[in-house]
Amino acid sequence: MGLNIVVCVKPIPDPEKYNEITIDPVNKTIVREGIPTIINPIDKHAIEEALKIKEQYGGKVILMSMAPPNAKETIQEGLAMGADEAYLLSDKKFAGADTLATSYVLAQGIKKIGGADLVLTGTESGDGATAQVSSQLGEWLDLPHLWGVIECNIKNPDDIYIKTKIENGYMEWAGRLPMVMAVSREINKPRYTTIMGVMKAKKKPFTILTFADLELDENYVGLAGSPTQPGEIFTPEIGRKGELVKGSKEELVQFIIEKLRANGINVEKFTLGCEGGQN
Repeated sequence: MGLNIVVCVKPIPDPEKYNEITIDPVNKTIVREGIPTIINPIDKHAIEEALKIKEQYGGKVILMSMAPPNAKETIQEGLAMGADEAYLLSDKKFAGADTLATSYVLAQGIKKIGGADLVLTGTESGDGATAQVSSQLGEWLDLPHLWGVIECNIKNPDDIYIKTKIENGYMEWAGRLPMVMAVSREINKPRYTTIMGVMKAKKKPFTILTFADLELDENYVGLAGSPTQPGEIFTPEIGRKGELVKGSKEELVQFIIEKLRANGINVEKFTLGCEGGQN
């Protein structure tokens, strides 16, 4: 029972570099150039779950991502974990996509490679955190989909036992393949990459697909095809009013006391406390 498992992964800016991220004031999109990326942490749990299923039933683990061309090195970490091959959907026309446009391109990419028995994602990304792409993928692919999966037991393609988390516990589900699942951190602990894994990753198939390679409707692609549109972007002025005051110590103390009184602070309470040797 070999299964073709597609894991959708997203390269996100390294959290340690968030302070360096800027926004293009014209296109109103994040400027990612020069910012190192990592695989979205929850997506690693999706990769791990796919690898565990493959180890039990055989098949193939395929990574798929929509990202700029320089994301190749980041995605290869998933190959180093043990995935078999990767597809990077990359084109300038994809830029500025919201979750709907992103999920549309990913769905078309999955169809391009012949579909999948199981599509796995993380529950949400570390940068956008919308938690929408997985469900949207299920709708585009016309497949059943579940979010927040914390346990997945596949007995056979027509008999799957699933647990999803809810606020005060979990829900149990029975399902059959094909389907889409968004896994949570609780489902497993991702394995570490090894030097051997890194070396093997460089030799594994890695395919880049552009707009021309996919059967896409331009009305659902990129910024123009995204129903979520950014509003005005501006940098708020952050500062404090300053006032230079000169004089003797006594004059300065009196000045501060008057300012405190003017702001409704009971200065006498503090002065009495100081006189009594208290803090």
